[in-house]
Amino acid sequence: MAALTTPWSKHHKKVTRAAAGGLPYSLSNSFAQPLTNVELLSMTKDRGDVELLEEWSNHSLEYTPNGGSEDLRVEIAKLYGDAISAANVLVFPGAQVALQTAAFAFASNSHTIVFTPGYQSTVQAPLHAGGAVTNVPLSPSDSFTINLQTLQNAITPDTKYIVINQPYNPAGTLMTHSQYSSFLSLILSFNSGSITILSDEVYRLLEHSPARRLPSIADSYPNGISCVTMSKPWGACGVTIGWLVSPNLSAIEKLKDVQYFGTACPSRASEIQAIMVLKSSDKILERNLKIINENKVLLNRFMEKFKEYFTWNVPDAGATCFIDCLPLSSAILGAELAEVGIGVKPAYCFCEEVYEEIEGYFRVGYGERGFKERLEKLEEFVEGKREEWDEILKNGERRR
Repeated sequence: MAALTTPWSKHHKKVTRAAAGGLPYSLSNSFAQPLTNVELLSMTKDRGDVELLEEWSNHSLEYTPNGGSEDLRVEIAKLYGDAISAANVLVFPGAQVALQTAAFAFASNSHTIVFTPGYQSTVQAPLHAGGAVTNVPLSPSDSFTINLQTLQNAITPDTKYIVINQPYNPAGTLMTHSQYSSFLSLILSFNSGSITILSDEVYRLLEHSPARRLPSIADSYPNGISCVTMSKPWGACGVTIGWLVSPNLSAIEKLKDVQYFGTACPSRASEIQAIMVLKSSDKILERNLKIINENKVLLNRFMEKFKEYFTWNVPDAGATCFIDCLPLSSAILGAELAEVGIGVKPAYCFCEEVYEEIEGYFRVGYGERGFKERLEKLEEFVEGKREEWDEILKNGERRR
C-alpha cells in the first residue's frame, strides 16, 4: 500500500455529531474507569502515607519547577528501566501538550513519518510544527501493525522523526516482540541511527495479557521518547498530567527549550494527585484490567452474535477496539447511531482520507463500568436494522 501525503483538512459537517460528547450512550470514551478523588485519598490513607496526605492539604500555590517537581519525576522514572532517572523525565499538563512540544522540537524543518488511521494529535502535530509529513496507512489485514517494507520505502535522507503508537489506538492491537525488534533494527540502519522515535504509549500497562507488554521505547532505543498520560491506564483523566521520557538527556534539554514557550509548570495539586495514583498503581491497574477484560467478553459475544454485520481485529491491549461495519460506512452508521443517542468514533476521526479498506471502521471504548448498558443499546439498534442491512449485503455494496 502506497504512503499518503495529504494533510488533515476535510471537515465532515453532516456527521460530526456521531463523534461528539454528550450523547447518553457514549461508546466513544477511550479511557479506563475514572477514579474519584475520594477513592484516591482513601487508597493513600490505607497505605499509611500521612506525609502525602498532609502535602495535599497544605501545599503551596507557588509555581512548580519547569518540567515538573522532582518527587513526581522520581515516581514516573520507576515505571521504566534502571537507565531512566528523574533527570530523564519531563512533566506536562496532559499528553496533548507533550505531543505538540515534541513535534516542534524534532519535526520542524525536517521529514516526519506518521501512521494512519491514528489519534489525531499523534498524526497531525508534526504537520502543525511545519515539517514535511508522510502518512503511512495501516491495514486491518496486518492487524494495523507497521509494514516494514512500506516504512522502509517512506524513509528518506531527511527523515528525522517517526511517531508510532503502541499499544495502538484505535484498534487496541499491539506489535509482537519480534515485530518490535525488527522495527527498531530497521530504524537504526537508517541515517546513522539518528532518527528520533516518539512512541505514544498511553495504553501501555493495559495489555490484556502481561506477556504481550513491549519494552518502552525509552528503554529500548537510544533516541526514543515515551509519551504517557494518567488518563488511560489509571483513569485519572482530571489530574491532567502527562510526560515525556527519553534516555537521551540532550533530547530532554531540547524538549525543555520548547516547553518553556508552552505550559512549563503543571499544577502542584495535580502533581500530588499523580503521585498518589502512581503509588497505588498496581491496585488501580488490577481493577481497571478486570473491568476491561469483563467488558471484552461482552464485546466478543456481541461480535459473534452479529458476525454477518461486523468484523474486527481482536484487541490485545488498552480500552478501545476498531470495528468494521459491513453494511454501512462508519460515517453513515455514526450519524444514525447519534440519532438514537449512541456515540462512537467513525473512521474520519482518525485520518483525513478515509481509504476504502477502513471506511466501515468505527472505534468503541470499553474501559468503563457502564459499558454493558451502552452495548445493550447498540445491540437493540442493530436488531432493528437486520432487515435493512440484510438487503444491503444481498446487493453486495456498502451504503456510503
